[in-house]
Amino acid sequence: MNFDFVYLGQTVLKYQTPVEIFAGLQDIYEKRKKELPKANKQLVGKIQDEVSLHYSGQDSEKMHQHSFLPQDIQKWFYSIFKHYLDWNKIYKYNMKINSVWVNEMKANEYNPVHIHQGMLYTGLSSVMIMKLPSDMGEEYSAEEKPMNGRLQIIGASAGQFAKTDYSPDMKLGDFYVFPYDMRHCVYPFNSTKEKRRTLVCNVDVDYDPVTSRSAKGQIE
Repeated sequence: MNFDFVYLGQTVLKYQTPVEIFAGLQDIYEKRKKELPKANKQLVGKIQDEVSLHYSGQDSEKMHQHSFLPQDIQKWFYSIFKHYLDWNKIYKYNMKINSVWVNEMKANEYNPVHIHQGMLYTGLSSVMIMKLPSDMGEEYSAEEKPMNGRLQIIGASAGQFAKTDYSPDMKLGDFYVFPYDMRHCVYPFNSTKEKRRTLVCNVDVDYDPVTSRSAKGQIE
């Protein structure tokens, strides 16, 4: 499996989404957008268009359970999360996809610094790059370090030579995986009518940090 990693005190792994999975998710969103449940009230993003593709949580006041994801796509998500946990030497666990949604940002919308959680406080989140504007607009300062429309993941590492944050050069199909409690945000862009589309998948991971490195994990 091809992937890249960045260490910020915790690990961020970047995968490339297979063409058939990427196309399948785009197709679900574009063909069924009008029937997908609105997710704005459950999310912190200052974004108008946020819709849910999957929710398996038990909080019916938050949202009723539903899934628009076929089994092959769910299986792919699980394979990626399993690889992340294996790579981090976490073997004894149970995991379950809690929620999947799509953010479609317009100019001047943004996602403030936040963390994720599902039915558990322990788990993995992820961001898939599905659509990017051809131009993120004017950078009003520090043009040599563009941040318009960027994802920024903020680590827990400290020290003189530690890498403390990660703002990747995003490409379509990039899939970034990181723990629930890693802070992250998305900066606004400007001067375009094009949209920025991402998909987020949260998976709850139930594990014991002491014994979890001794046996293989399971999927609920």
